Amino acid sequence: MRGGQGAARAPVIQFTNCRILRGGALLREDLWVRGGRILDPEKLFFEERRVADEQRDCGGCILAPGFIDVQINGGFGVDFSQASEDVGSGVALVARRILSHGVTSFCPTLVTSPLEVYHKVLPQIPVKSGGPHGAGVLGVHLEGPFISREKRGAHPEAHLRSFEADAFQDVLATYGGLDNVRIVTLAPELGHSQEVIRALTALGICVSLGHSVADLGTAEEAVQSGATFITHLFNAMLPFHHRDPGIVGLLTSDRLPAGRHIFYGMIADGIHTNPAALRIAHRAHPKGLVLVTDAVPALGLGNGRHTLGQQEVEVDGLTAYVAGTNTLSGSIAPMDTCVRHFLQATGCSVESALEAASLHPAQLLGLEKRKGTLDFGADADFVVLDDSLHVRATYISGELVWQVEEARP
Repeated sequence: MRGGQGAARAPVIQFTNCRILRGGALLREDLWVRGGRILDPEKLFFEERRVADEQRDCGGCILAPGFIDVQINGGFGVDFSQASEDVGSGVALVARRILSHGVTSFCPTLVTSPLEVYHKVLPQIPVKSGGPHGAGVLGVHLEGPFISREKRGAHPEAHLRSFEADAFQDVLATYGGLDNVRIVTLAPELGHSQEVIRALTALGICVSLGHSVADLGTAEEAVQSGATFITHLFNAMLPFHHRDPGIVGLLTSDRLPAGRHIFYGMIADGIHTNPAALRIAHRAHPKGLVLVTDAVPALGLGNGRHTLGQQEVEVDGLTAYVAGTNTLSGSIAPMDTCVRHFLQATGCSVESALEAASLHPAQLLGLEKRKGTLDFGADADFVVLDDSLHVRATYISGELVWQVEEARP
């Protein structure tokens, strides 16, 4: 129920005894919700002369915008890069299970795959609002196949591609259409990449730089063409060098277009990125940091052999490798774990850690008026956390969609 007379007639819920994250600060204020949106209580009181229909005591907990994961390859045995007749049921399973991690919206991510996989899978993952059934789908993240062979990481070499002369038509032929696509990760040093970046950006698709050996100049040119994101900073790119810092140098570049903001993904699972590297990135450009899980289908399953697209992955403890190698293959850390590790590793404020998983990904996707915020008028997607940032409950459109089971005496 959104807007109009229907929303005005909907019950008003007042969440009390809480600290809400708003405007970069934790405020001791109540959160008012009606019709799936955050409500301005002053307008309720003075214009409508109404009070709350229901009050819910939050027990002193933190209320933060729901987490948004823009890079998740699957989980709980579901592999988004595996073609089947019923991809939707797998996406739905992951969408439901990640509610317990505080995730209210996500971008299902496909790694480098054969053309027939894209053609079969992409039409089966439409954009979808969240609710009791699970987190909302914001659009698909296509990571590959237009990436560097040298920095392919866990992506299968046999299915990597470079752009043909008619580059954008090649993109359309590869993916079979872009209707459900929100992010494309590519290597900007590939021939014709700049025209592809311009074409994708013109369609409202976010272009991310990653799995690349690009130097800083090439990366800056990509941003000037419209790229706005860096896929898992430090991983699968040239290491920082003082004479040419490569893609990493975008964090402090003075050659970005006026008003252009570069965002970058970080996998804060304690495996992919050393705490010192996390601190360097955060201190260099705190407003651009976006926490991602890069979770693989083994998320939630424990040790053993699992799949990721066309590859076999071996999980040992908290680490996932391409089977038989020492190449990291995504993460098995949930988003709430990444938030807590990021907070501990960087020593940043609680507010900054929470915004890295909510406000920043929303800004990246141009959704900051509706998602990633508890400002008046925004979608009432939020997570209830204790002081140690463990998830107690998750709400989508003001509706309770997950709650921790209290320990029985």
